[in-house]
This record gives sequence, C-alpha cells and structure tokens, in this order.
Amino acid sequence: MSKDAPLWIFGYGSILWKTDFPFVERRLAKLPNHARRFWQASVDHRGTIDLPGAVVTLIPRPGEDCWGMNYRISSDEWPEVIKHLDHREKGGYERCRVSTVTPKNEIIDATTYIADQHNKGFVGESPLDVIAQRIRVACGPSGSNKEYILQLDQTLTELGIADDHISRLAQLVR
Repeated sequence: MSKDAPLWIFGYGSILWKTDFPFVERRLAKLPNHARRFWQASVDHRGTIDLPGAVVTLIPRPGEDCWGMNYRISSDEWPEVIKHLDHREKGGYERCRVSTVTPKNEIIDATTYIADQHNKGFVGESPLDVIAQRIRVACGPSGSNKEYILQLDQTLTELGIADDHISRLAQLVR
C-alpha cells in the first residue's frame, strides 16, 4: 500500500447493503458530478452469459451528485479489503480514486469501483422499460437481479438518499 493511498471505500451500489468487509466507521458522502446508472451488464453476479443482468456504475454528469457511503478501513485490514473488493468487482469495474464530500463539506479521498464505457459489459443508456425487463428476468450466482434493484432502492430510501433513476426503475420492476 502506498503511503498516500486513501483508507476509505466509497460505496454507491450493493456495497451499501452488502458491506462484507471490516470497517472502522462509515460516513454519508456524495461524489460530485456523477450519477448512478444501471448501465453495466452483469454476467458474474446478477445474470449469466446467456441472460445478463444489469448493475449500477457511475457516469460523469456535470451538476449531479451521487450520494453513497464512505467506509474507513484500518490500515491493517486495507490490503485484504482491497483484494476482496478487486475480486468482487471484477466484472468490468476498475478501481479508481475519487474525492467525495460529506454533508459537512469535508472532502474525503476514497477508492471506488467504476465500470466505464470502455469495458465489454458496458451497455450504456437504454429506455428504463428495457432495463426493467432485463432486471425482472435475470438471475445469477449472487441472486436475482430484481432483488438487487429492490434492495438498492430500499437502502437508498433508508439512508434518505433520493435517486430518481433508481426509484423509477424499481417502480417499473415491481
């Protein structure tokens, strides 16, 4: 681990409810100029090669904020947490450093995982009803894709995070 590596993980998708790694504290935070979108295919967790599911990634969007959670990791646990997340997020995601902002305007440098448009699973923008249909029927080793969107929507609601893309998509899936 480099001396200046951030010891924070920014979670904006399944990490919000499936925090399967040790952390010291967590803080609500936003990633400015980004939006959460169901634009990444999932063939390893919420779908299969024959029937890919859809999962979230971050998309640059000037003027928008993606709210999520920062998790502070102890320096002793950091190498194992990163190894675990590198494996968990292998389906098209790249580890990135980002600057997040807490509600108190504290800037926290964090590590997150983003599936950008250059990976083979990136599907990009589609009409919400098309995404919803894919989510309704896809299922993979980590469970149904429907469970993923509904759990994400519920978790965001519990955290007080409004996300129109997620809530509209969850409503269509229901």
